[in-house]
Amino acid sequence: MRKVISILMLNFASLAFAAELNIYSARHYDADFEIIKKFEAQTGIKVNHTQAKVSELIKRMQLEGEKSPADIFITADISNLTEAKNSGLLAPLESAFLEKNIPEHLRDKDKQWFAITKRARIIAYNKNANTDISNLKNYEDLLKDEFKGQIVMRSATAPYSKTLLASIIANDGEQEARKWAKGVLDNLATPPKGGDRDQARQVFAGEAKFAVMNTYYIGLLKNSKNPKDVEVGNALGIIFPNQDGRGTHINVSGIAMTKSSKNKEEAKRFMEFMLTPEIQKILTDINYEFPIRNDVELSDTVKAFGKFKEDEIPLSKIADNVKKAVVIYDEVGFR
Repeated sequence: MRKVISILMLNFASLAFAAELNIYSARHYDADFEIIKKFEAQTGIKVNHTQAKVSELIKRMQLEGEKSPADIFITADISNLTEAKNSGLLAPLESAFLEKNIPEHLRDKDKQWFAITKRARIIAYNKNANTDISNLKNYEDLLKDEFKGQIVMRSATAPYSKTLLASIIANDGEQEARKWAKGVLDNLATPPKGGDRDQARQVFAGEAKFAVMNTYYIGLLKNSKNPKDVEVGNALGIIFPNQDGRGTHINVSGIAMTKSSKNKEEAKRFMEFMLTPEIQKILTDINYEFPIRNDVELSDTVKAFGKFKEDEIPLSKIADNVKKAVVIYDEVGFR
């Protein structure tokens, strides 16, 4: 009898995870692990979660080809999603649910990737340093002579930098974008180094007055376990650029079904799961990103960033200009 019960328990366990899903993710956030656990508990689908740098994941999928186990690809930044798409690694997905809950400008025109979170590319300054911000209202103002030696920003090879310049190309044309890249380069306080949090620390330390960075990094600093980072985060003020014009540049984290997927129904189910109110709430509460859905309440940290007008130019148009952005940065000597 005990033997029969054991066999039944084993069969039940195997049935509990009868289906599997393989995720390749370049995101490295605690929220993602919580989300995966919830998905497994609610669906009975086992999730195999592979994390690595985006360049490593793309190269891996290229080498694996049709034999790749990946069903879903997740990454931050439009430029990374575009690289995966242009490499032939993604597949289009028809989903009435995703199209209903994701604004058209936040998804790929060919339905190959969909945004799951938003982050604003803002200008940060030290509120405690009596910094004069009266003449800094737009991205274009960063070129002014009065800001020479006062700006810090990530390198031109960073995805966020490429996408910001691509948005300027999409909005203003290549000539203005080239002028912008050269002007910002000339006004840098130090050569680009590190990530957004490093630039925030430079502003706090007085090494620069302004940092071009993403909002959610301020949330991560404010809620860090490191008291010094909390001090940095609490000292930062936010300028949302171009409020009298097109609005502040928005970037995203996105999700896509891979061309090699062997578990398409499970992949679609997970992608739609990411856009449910429950999961969108987790993303804003834990990682301080803006949800895609408008019916999800922001976390207190994200609310504190303030209300702003966002640039609603289709991300696909920005994506189309990423390669041009790379060329322009190279031409002006921005590394």
